[in-house]
Amino acid sequence: MKILLVEDNESIILGLEYLLQQEGYRIQTARNMHEAEIFVKDMIPDLILLDVALPDGNGFDFCAEVKQKWDYPVIFLTAKEDETDVVKGLDLGADDYVIKPFRNRELISRIKSVLRRNGKGNSQLKCRDIVLDLKSGKVTRAGEEVNLTKLEYRIFSAMLSYPDKLFTREEILAAIWDISGNFVNDNTLSVTMKRLREKLADTEGEIIKTVRGIGYRIEKEQMER
Repeated sequence: MKILLVEDNESIILGLEYLLQQEGYRIQTARNMHEAEIFVKDMIPDLILLDVALPDGNGFDFCAEVKQKWDYPVIFLTAKEDETDVVKGLDLGADDYVIKPFRNRELISRIKSVLRRNGKGNSQLKCRDIVLDLKSGKVTRAGEEVNLTKLEYRIFSAMLSYPDKLFTREEILAAIWDISGNFVNDNTLSVTMKRLREKLADTEGEIIKTVRGIGYRIEKEQMER
């Protein structure tokens, strides 16, 4: 599970990075709005921990953007405990609102609860007769293992994790660039998607839907949680 931490207090950052890594989460830290906007497009986080007061903006604006464009789970983590701020955060679609200072175990419990509510607590993602096991990294179709490359696996697992989300070609290219270690161009993406569909017996595009000229998505109605 990948968590994007948006926080500018160095002592809190160090403590949370250690705590969350001990729990097995992968952490990316953004210290301001500018960094957060870059990372949220690149990493496809499973959860965002978000401070309200940031050096170059406020978390409410960032939460509104995230919920409108991607609908990733968001937990506000802030010293602003005024009821008006709490209500505002929740009205923007935040999944929880944790007041600083917080107890570590309570925060971990809230994180796990939000992930479960958003379908992230299960170790398996299912789509028709295809099963992706997040713990083993194996993909099977009708009980037979499907051998995916790292790029194919990363694309497919991201799409299964966020059914109904439209992944633009630009987002996918940005996400797979760092894992390949080389520049990935648009033609390479087309070839990768074609091979992925062939391996999933989805040559007609019934599982991975193409939104012409924009990108791809997997529809939630095909998923079994």
